[in-house]
Formats: sequence, C-alpha cells, structure tokens
Amino acid sequence: MAQGAAVLMPAGLMLFLGAWGIRRQDAIWRDEAVTYDMAHRSLADLWSTLLHVDVVHGLYYALMHVWFAGYDATFRGAFGDAVGLRLPSVAAMTVAAAGVALLGQRLVGRRAGLLAGFTFALIPVVQQYAQEGRSYAMVCALVVWATYVLVLASAGPRRGLWLGYTALMLAACLLHEFAALALPAHGAAVVLARLPRRVLRSWLLASAAVLAALAPLAVFSTRQSAQISWLMWPDPLQLLTFAVLAVLGIACARVRIRSRGPIGLRALGVPLLLLPTLLLLLASHVEPAYVDRYVLYYVVGFALLAGAALARLLRPADERGQTRGRRLRRAMAVVLLLAVLLPVNVHLRSPDSRVDDVTAVAHAVREVSEPGDGLLFMPSRRRIWRATLPRDFRGLHDLAQAESPLASHTLYGTERTGDVIRDRMLTARRIVVAGDPDGQPADDNDQEIAKRSTLRTAFEVCSSREVRGAKITVYARPGACGGGR
Repeated sequence: MAQGAAVLMPAGLMLFLGAWGIRRQDAIWRDEAVTYDMAHRSLADLWSTLLHVDVVHGLYYALMHVWFAGYDATFRGAFGDAVGLRLPSVAAMTVAAAGVALLGQRLVGRRAGLLAGFTFALIPVVQQYAQEGRSYAMVCALVVWATYVLVLASAGPRRGLWLGYTALMLAACLLHEFAALALPAHGAAVVLARLPRRVLRSWLLASAAVLAALAPLAVFSTRQSAQISWLMWPDPLQLLTFAVLAVLGIACARVRIRSRGPIGLRALGVPLLLLPTLLLLLASHVEPAYVDRYVLYYVVGFALLAGAALARLLRPADERGQTRGRRLRRAMAVVLLLAVLLPVNVHLRSPDSRVDDVTAVAHAVREVSEPGDGLLFMPSRRRIWRATLPRDFRGLHDLAQAESPLASHTLYGTERTGDVIRDRMLTARRIVVAGDPDGQPADDNDQEIAKRSTLRTAFEVCSSREVRGAKITVYARPGACGGGR
C-alpha cells in the first residue's frame, strides 16, 4: 500500500463521517449559538465583548468571523447556518485523522498508521466534535500535528522543527488553554524514551516559550472564571467513556509491538491517552473544570495504541501463520464492533444528541406567540436561544432586558432589577416564557425570583410545550387565555 493512500484513506473516511448528517435537521445547540453570535459581531464589538467574557475562545471567534464573512456571502443561501458553523470542525478533524495516520506510520509502520487513522475517525466522540461549531476539533488537529513534529524533531533535532512544534502548540493553547495539558504528555514521552539531553532541553525551551506566551491570556481569563461556575463533578458518562478507552488502550499497549525511531509507541501513546485527563481531573478537585471536550486530544493516544495492536493481530496469514478460521473470527469481531457503533453514530446526527435545540425553541416561540406578547427567558442566559433566528422573536417585547447582548458587550445581555421586571410584567396581557425544562435547578437571583413569583401570583398557564432542552409556556392574565386584544 502506498504511503499516501495510508494517509488519505483515514482522512477520506473522517471527511465522509463529518459530512454525514452535518445539518442535523438544522438543529443548533446553545454553545454553537454563542459561536454564531460572536462570529457575526464586528471585530471591534468582539474585542469589547472579550474584555468582559469568553476571552478563552477569542482566537476561535476571530477565525470564525473571517470564515463567515466569506461563507455568508457565497454559500449561506444554499447550505444554511448549521453547515457554516460545522464545516471548519469537519475540515479540522479530517486534517487530524491524516496526522494520526502519519504518526502511526512513523512510530510503527504503514499498516499501523492506516488502522490508527481509521480508529480515530470511528471513535464516536471524535465524530461528535467534528460536527460542532466550537474550537475543540481545531485544537485536536493542532495537538496531533504538534505531536508529529515532536516525533520528527526527536529523530533529527533541527531548529526549524522545534520552532514548528512551538508554533503549533501555542496556536492550540490560544484556541483553548487546556491544550497546554498535552505538554506534560509530550514531556513524559521524551523522558520515557530516554532521548539525549539536547532533545529534552529543546522540549523544555519550547514548552517554556508556549507557556510564557500563553501566560497573559491565562492570567486575564481568571477574571472570567465565573463562566465555568456551572461545572460540578464530572459527568458520569464522560468519565465512563474515558475509563473504557483508557482500559482498552492499556490493553493494546501490552501487545508486543516493534516501534520505529527514538520515541516508542508506548512511550508516546500511553501518556497522551492518560495524562491530560488525569491532570484535569486532579485540578477539578480544587476548582471544578473537567469536561471531556477540553482534553479531546487524549483519544489520539488511544487511536495510536489500538491501530498498532490491530495491525499486529490482523496480520495476513503468510506473515503470522494463522489459520483461516482465526482470521475469520477476528474479521467478524471487527464487523461486530462497527455494528455496535452504528446506532451511536446515527444518534449523534439527530437533534436529540445535544443538550438543546435552539432552532426548535425559536420555531416553537413563533408558533405560540402573538404580536405584542411579552417575552421572558428563564434563566436570562437562555437569551442565547434567539441568537441564530432573531426573526422568530420579532414583535415580542423582552420584558426583562435592559441592554441587548451586543449593546452590553456580553453573551446574554443585561436585565433590569427585579422590581422593574415585576412592574413591566404586570402591564402585559400575555407572556411567552422560554425556560429550562422541569427538573432543572432554578437561579435564585433577584430577577429570576421576581419572574417566578409574578407569574405564579398574577398569571395563569394557557399552554405549554416541550422541545429539546427547553419548555415554552404561554401565560396570560386570569381569563385572557382565549386570546383577543
């Protein structure tokens, strides 16, 4: 098999899987709505907003601003907003799959690289973030290629390679600060491989340069740490995913594999699989900060280990002397695994696969509202639901809003005091409430308490419907549910 084909085939599979169902019935979830809103602000407004909130994603928003400037003018009419949001992530994961294949080739061999690239593309969490308008796919791609350059630099130290490694890691860290957790994994690989001191010294200098350049952003972003105050103990499903991949990866590492070059497969794959997540979990004991997407690149370590193990176990009979029956059983095991993954992959391409559906919320509000109705978002951060389809909220009066997100240089706008909100609500005949579904914890600030108490004492429920991640309720003054003005 040609070297180019062993790289292009995994990249092609990733491109296919990324494009498959990319529109997701035009469903967009709240984090993607934030991306859409920020990317469509002017650069001056974006800068002013980043000084108050979300500075950790500033570079990504700026890149998406440039991307949408061209996409909206050329393709938006044909493909819509959802495709525009996700295409950069599809492209990034495609590049990442090619990098994983190259890494596998460099560390073990061509067949191992091919299977590592295929494994990477088939991991459900990779497909999930390949179809999200957030920075995590780009970060993953940059870490993959930084790792590849590190392997090259360890074999033949050249200043240009170390400069490339530094630039790639810095770009990844500027897109998301937790990409810096890949640095300890790289350092562990250098140490475990027992490379010459000059290589360790070069890695230390490169890492110090990355951290020094990142430090101003990291220090400034601590002022905005309230943004992740919603994080509690890690999601059990995310922890289970990591645990399963970690156990399988360690099992694959026990397969006897002959590595090429100074850095061995185990020396690189195991730390990359384990260290970023474990360090983030350790840090979460001080301040909750763990979400699997923050260290998504840990799956690269698993893909490398699994690809090499599969390459050895699935060797042709003339190389291994295995019987036709054993080869058939192994092939059937692979087919069974793909069959098990298929329902998961289909689910990832449905609107139900994300926390909420901004598009469905906007359409539901349009269907139940009448011109002149009052509008409330409960809690106020759900105002992001109107970011992608503001026309569906046209004619409604946001009773709580003091300044819009754009005017206030915030993500969700600012709201009036509780007393003012109560007075404004009492002037309305009907109010449409876009809020969280039942069972979600309620905010206890002055504004949210005023909304809930006024609705309870001065209004009655006319109708209520649930959409993915939201509940749309129409309230009216007693006796006014029948409509009419």
